Amino acid sequence: MADVEGGADTSDEFLLTRVAGGDRAAFAELFGRYASKVKGYLIRLGARGAAAEDLAQDVMVSVWRRAASFDPAKAKASTWIYVIARNAWIDRLRRERVELAYRETLIIDEASDDERPDDAATRVQTETQIAEAMSLLSEEQKQVVRLSFFEDRPHSEIAEHLSLPLGTVKSRLRLALIKLRAHWEQVK
Repeated sequence: MADVEGGADTSDEFLLTRVAGGDRAAFAELFGRYASKVKGYLIRLGARGAAAEDLAQDVMVSVWRRAASFDPAKAKASTWIYVIARNAWIDRLRRERVELAYRETLIIDEASDDERPDDAATRVQTETQIAEAMSLLSEEQKQVVRLSFFEDRPHSEIAEHLSLPLGTVKSRLRLALIKLRAHWEQVK
């Protein structure tokens, strides 16, 4: 690539247009400019060590593959590359969240293998009733009920965790319990 090597135009935007045409030398130049910056950006977003390195490599491969979609009229090359990096990080987080949820489901299923069928049916029915009852509560009420009853946190800790006055926590909990009690009386 005479232009890059001769130094005529080495702007990131120019390099990306050359990469879109399959120019490996332009990509090598772009890679040298951005690989470590992308890795640093991913680390600032929360990626750790080797994961940040792997993700940065994936981002640069995406830059190579998607270079033809770059439009210099819409964004600078650096912005376009960092958007690809951010989206790759978000995708990774989503995949990990799904994998974690799947693993938790497997753990629950393994724990319930010893459960008798009648007990399992009762448990599922109870869980369904609890979920139905919780759906009647406002988000604020659900939050304090979960923290108080499912996580067994004291009211003062809930108030500190949610940055609320203790009286507000107690009030939300009391109103939630009134709603839940009324629901249980209807169900029975």
